Amino acid sequence: MSSSVFFATMSSGVFLLVGLISGVWKFRAIMASAEHRAPTYVDIAHRASLMYSFAALVLGKLAESSALPEAVNVGAVAVPVFFFAVAIGTYIRLGFTRETDNQYERRTFTTTTGTWLLAIGELAGVVVLLVGFVLGRLQ
Repeated sequence: MSSSVFFATMSSGVFLLVGLISGVWKFRAIMASAEHRAPTYVDIAHRASLMYSFAALVLGKLAESSALPEAVNVGAVAVPVFFFAVAIGTYIRLGFTRETDNQYERRTFTTTTGTWLLAIGELAGVVVLLVGFVLGRLQ
């Protein structure tokens, strides 16, 4: 198994574990709430972790069939996975602090430049892996 596929698969497993743990947190918050609702960002952390676990698997599958050099594949997997992890971490922090139900209410580095970096990094990684995948199929 290549490094890029290993990293993507390991990240997927970690994200899945975080999703399951945050699901327990969400359930406990629902049961403790008079409205039977978890804080907004607890719910978002739970769902995002589960979705990113599957997204990481897709990155690994694309890297597995990529014709690009392995160092390029590792970088193309690592950048989106890094931003997935940062997003989940932010949601967990906001869930713990119950600071807000909409992090975009205030302009900060995270909600402006950080979000643009996240979007560009995730898109770039996927585009590189898709190009590598297509090149691999053409050979």
